[in-house]
Amino acid sequence: MSQPPRRRRSRGRRRGQPAGSRRTNQDTTPQQAAGEPPVPGAGTRPRRTTAGRADTTADTTAQSGRGGKQAHTPAPHQGSTPKSKQGGTPKQGGTPKQGGTPKSKQGGRATPAPRGGAGRRAAAGKKKSPRTPRAGQRGGARVATRLPVRDETSAGGLVVSGLAEAVDAAGQVDMDAIYVALIGRLDRRGRLLWFMPKGHVEAGESIAQTAQREVWEETGLTASIITALGTIDYWFVSEGVRIHKTVHHHLLRYIDGDFNDEDPEVTEIAWFKASELTEKLAYADERKLARKAATVLPAMARKEHAAGRVTPR
Repeated sequence: MSQPPRRRRSRGRRRGQPAGSRRTNQDTTPQQAAGEPPVPGAGTRPRRTTAGRADTTADTTAQSGRGGKQAHTPAPHQGSTPKSKQGGTPKQGGTPKQGGTPKSKQGGRATPAPRGGAGRRAAAGKKKSPRTPRAGQRGGARVATRLPVRDETSAGGLVVSGLAEAVDAAGQVDMDAIYVALIGRLDRRGRLLWFMPKGHVEAGESIAQTAQREVWEETGLTASIITALGTIDYWFVSEGVRIHKTVHHHLLRYIDGDFNDEDPEVTEIAWFKASELTEKLAYADERKLARKAATVLPAMARKEHAAGRVTPR
């Protein structure tokens, strides 16, 4: 059901007023209608401002000299712009104030906008100075100081005795009848640790020649190379230099000689049964080579026995 159209009232005059009369901002009091001077406080009408505060605009009468002139409160300038609650220019279309700091959607604090065209040009032309890395850093990340690196090569091995005599008539090999020579050194705690004899390769020497020489210098035994046993490499630091050391180990056949103590680095020299070799060695890498030696020694013993070799005692 359609509703009848509403009648629009004229905003220029009230109902009952003659045409041509305008509605004023204040209601006319009876005193003002009779031409009498207004009473202070009378004719007051509350007016709400844009800031939400109720102000009272009243005509106050002040006696100034003989004339008794009326002093009215000056009205705000017609060209002034109403202020918002914060005292700034009201937003238009959601545009933030120039002096405000816009917030990002993530809740973080955004960079304040530059003030004016000069500020924007200065911000655009300003470049961030690169960060100077500290000492011991590269690109702001801390890096360790690199030490010089040096490669070293050594050679040595196991001197084996009693290979041919370890084989019985049935061809069985007794590992307790095979002996190997080891050198002992004291560690910082005073413990005696056992190692395979070895040393540095001198200029003009081959790996095999170095192995024979080092065995003789550290044990006093003369031996010949039977076969290569394996290679060990490791890293350590000495006097501010990182050293990569590679050691070539061999199996050597005992020829002759007696133990000596001429090498100051060697504390003790001894013969050990081949079956005890793995548990006597201090280093894991050398124990790995000892297990390899245990697998090849029986075949070498049979070969020595078949060739009629006799180990000198």
